[in-house]
Amino acid sequence: MKEVGVEDFEKQDIKTEKITAQQLEEMTTLAGSYEALFSRIARKYKALGLKDKALTEQDYKNYILEEYTFLKRPVFIIGKEIFIGNSKKTVEEVKVVRDQA
Repeated sequence: MKEVGVEDFEKQDIKTEKITAQQLEEMTTLAGSYEALFSRIARKYKALGLKDKALTEQDYKNYILEEYTFLKRPVFIIGKEIFIGNSKKTVEEVKVVRDQA
């Protein structure tokens, strides 16, 4: 997040202020699916044996709403675009779009 320069972004600490169903719906509309927002590297993913289950979109939604670690982070929303995760490509895209805004 330091690479992006987040001073001008509105931030939400989802550990202390859980995301709401409405926020998740808005993110899903931009992302195209709950699965796109779901983190498979969360510790509970393995602990709950989720890698061995065929999860549905409703499952992804429920897990994200129940446990903040299932939301892939960071999530940047700039205008009508969403950027999920911290890959180099995503970070570069955020910088470009932020600078254009």
